[in-house]
Amino acid sequence: MSQPIDRRADRPVYKQLADDLRRRILAGEFPHGGPLPSEAQLSLEYDAVSRTMVRQGLTLLKNEGLVSSQHGRGWYVRRHREVRRMASTRYQAELDQVARAAETRDSTPFHYDHRDFERFTLDKRGEDVPADAELAEVFDVPEGTVLFRRTFTFHFDGEPHRRSYSYLLRDMFDGTAVLDVANEPWPGGTMAQLDLVGVRVTAVDEIVNARMPTPEESRALQIDDGVPVLAVRRLMYAGERVVEACVDIVIPADRVSLHYRTELSDPRPPA
Repeated sequence: MSQPIDRRADRPVYKQLADDLRRRILAGEFPHGGPLPSEAQLSLEYDAVSRTMVRQGLTLLKNEGLVSSQHGRGWYVRRHREVRRMASTRYQAELDQVARAAETRDSTPFHYDHRDFERFTLDKRGEDVPADAELAEVFDVPEGTVLFRRTFTFHFDGEPHRRSYSYLLRDMFDGTAVLDVANEPWPGGTMAQLDLVGVRVTAVDEIVNARMPTPEESRALQIDDGVPVLAVRRLMYAGERVVEACVDIVIPADRVSLHYRTELSDPRPPA
């Protein structure tokens, strides 16, 4: 139930309206994914405040990521999305797959965090692209070197969850099944693919940045207004050489929890 607007208060009317709607949403009065009253209804409910004030209050909540708008359909409470864990330990688990027979490997490293990741479906595209200045620096090759780019969009329970742009040096895999994305998901993941050509991964860098999604990412991943994405840059090394680069793995920030663990050694000599 709404609380009255205090027109004599120092706090602007639209912020009071947003405060009260926020309270009601968090209290469960309006369910996740459900509609809010129309702007006209809210105007009447909040002591006949103007539609402009109502819209400003709703926009404030939209910028907080609490509500969203649908053109021609009104305002909705953002629906709750399942948060999935991504742990750094998945890389050691992936490398451990290399020693196993292909038919006994997990299909992707996602299995190491969630067994229900086997329910995913994968939109996939592979193509040759020339290395731009950034990728040429990453791989330490001349600009224009041919790379094989794999664009993967992962869907869970029918909904898009994340997208990755993975690059490999094209000449490393000429004549191999790796260049046919129809073979994805590859048993054992990328490290098993690299092992196919005798390359053993020795280290992985992950660099995580937050940013707002591009319009194309918002459409493809069905990202609600006001929600940033995590852009996870992953570089796989064999010794000092980068042999695979994900630039980037793009995940809406309300759908993932990144979990990193670092084993520490005691600097004191043993007694």
